[in-house]
Amino acid sequence: MNSAAMTAETPDAVPGGAESPEAPDAESPGSGAHTDRRDRRDRRDRRDRRDRRDRRDRRDRRDRRARDLAVSRSVRATAEGLPDSPPSPHWRPGEQTVRLLVVATVAAVAALATGHAWLLAPAAFTAVLLALAAPGRTRPTRLSAESTVRPQRCFEGEPVAVHVTVHHDGRIGAPEPVVTLGPGLALDALTVTPTGVDLVLRADSWGRRHLGVVDVDVPDVRGLTRRTVRADLGTVDVFPVPDAARLTPIPVRLPERIGEHTTAHEGTGVEVIGVRPHVPGERQRRIHWPSTTRRDAVQINQFAAERAADAVVLLDTLADYIDATNGSRSLDETLRAATGLVRAYLRRHDRIGLVAVGGRLRLLTAATGERQLYRIVESVLEVRQDRHPRGPLPPLPLAALPGHALVYAFTPLADRRVLDVLGQVRERGNPLVVVEIPVGEPEARPDDETDALALRLWRAEREAMRATLRGRGIPVVRHTPGETLDLALAPLLRRRIVGAAR
Repeated sequence: MNSAAMTAETPDAVPGGAESPEAPDAESPGSGAHTDRRDRRDRRDRRDRRDRRDRRDRRDRRDRRARDLAVSRSVRATAEGLPDSPPSPHWRPGEQTVRLLVVATVAAVAALATGHAWLLAPAAFTAVLLALAAPGRTRPTRLSAESTVRPQRCFEGEPVAVHVTVHHDGRIGAPEPVVTLGPGLALDALTVTPTGVDLVLRADSWGRRHLGVVDVDVPDVRGLTRRTVRADLGTVDVFPVPDAARLTPIPVRLPERIGEHTTAHEGTGVEVIGVRPHVPGERQRRIHWPSTTRRDAVQINQFAAERAADAVVLLDTLADYIDATNGSRSLDETLRAATGLVRAYLRRHDRIGLVAVGGRLRLLTAATGERQLYRIVESVLEVRQDRHPRGPLPPLPLAALPGHALVYAFTPLADRRVLDVLGQVRERGNPLVVVEIPVGEPEARPDDETDALALRLWRAEREAMRATLRGRGIPVVRHTPGETLDLALAPLLRRRIVGAAR
């Protein structure tokens, strides 16, 4: 074999005498086919993620538009007030149906007016769409709305969760709610679900509040017809947030009932008020050894008696005055201060009752325990709905004021008729403290002399009422809203409060 043939049969030579590398396998992990499959899979995953993200964004935008539309409708409905008439119990055409009918009507009228038959095509096409999209048997025959409110009782500013469920026996579209709130309420959140509506409400002031109503516009599954159902949200009891108070002044005379207030009489308390000679039969653990050693005779510790106090809160509800500077109301500040004082006395296991004078006389006998605070608040939750009389007030019943009970009168000192009520309390010999709530001062324009004169007369009349009370020996303290009640009650701790002689 010649050298040319040998050269043709041998592999191609590589410079340097090395052998050439083998060609890569098409099915190996590093092959181009595997790389192509991996790239296609990555592109498909990215496309799927992008599609899911786009669908989620579209759904979020749709839900946001529906929520914003529901909130705007609710704001307008709340401004107009609660509806007087119930919604219609029948199905009505929806907006989409009205638009299609308008197109069909315009096309038919144009065909009749011009004589062109081809103009009937849009009308026929619209009629076919309405026939194909008719709900048929899928439209519900029974439709109702039910509301659930949690909690039924709350304090001012706390959220109230409301869930409205739409009950039906067919197929429906997304509900469209319109919330009409009652007075003193605010809408914090609104969420539309496939089966109803979730609301978060907030009450800014105390009272027995009617939450309002929710009108749910329910379309059929095609959106051609719709019907409105109403859910009444009911009422919720909103309690005032008590003002901070810890001081509990006491009168001179306390009832013979064990409590936490130290008296000047000897008893079985824990505060030592002196020593005295030993009497046979007394406990040896009460011996005061320093005095015994000094006097060379057995001396016994003398402890003060501890008694519970009786108190009564008298609320002036003759009117609800609004402060021109900050918008606060006298009734709101009065009840907040009163509940703070009630809580302070109940924490010391004292008995406390309530007398509310105004449109209707409200009485609550003195009792103790945490339950008494809620009983007192619940008894005056509807005081805003009272009609205030213009004539003299009826006399207080005898059961309203226990003997020697300390009476706290919370009043803005804006109605002179409250002086007659305080005079009745003083005549019965009860110790009395007037807590003034300085809310409701009228606003005077700085450049108007008439307003300035009226404001001076108003302040002078209030100062005259204070002077009248102090002239009768009744202490008057001033509680500024926003401050702790202890600042007003601290001067009363210098000495015990004395009642008038019967």
